[in-house]
Amino acid sequence: MRKSTPKRIPRLPDPRFGDPVVTRFVNNMMYDGKKSIAFKLFYDAVDIVAKRTEENGHEVWKRALENVSPAVEVKSRRVGGATFQIPMEIRPDRRTALGMKWLIMYARKRNEKSMAMKLAGEIVAASKGEGSAHKKKEDTHRMAEANKAFSHFRF
Repeated sequence: MRKSTPKRIPRLPDPRFGDPVVTRFVNNMMYDGKKSIAFKLFYDAVDIVAKRTEENGHEVWKRALENVSPAVEVKSRRVGGATFQIPMEIRPDRRTALGMKWLIMYARKRNEKSMAMKLAGEIVAASKGEGSAHKKKEDTHRMAEANKAFSHFRF
């Protein structure tokens, strides 16, 4: 018998916006436990976004995160010796986690000078419904749509 699931430790809100989701994003972005550097990069990126779009940078970032968060994904399942890609709905917590990871991953792959510039570029593109992270979401949805016929194998 499995033990009970551990309690979730609430994340502290970030110092500037008071948003725990920002802290979660920065934790994903951080290398080698260097949180202060990760926060500085994020805040610089938000400032660049605010300058480029003439909107509140935090709101643009929230919109970008919402735009790249997928609603469905495919999971592999073996049935009778064959492996099927089965579309599954994603729970909200995993949804935001995937969106954050994709935003950060594709920001790192961009060709711009600093990480703050790369992140700002990806945030602006994602908020408009463009960019690599948004394309990844579209591909995931397309794959789920193509494999809808196997949804009766859901577990």
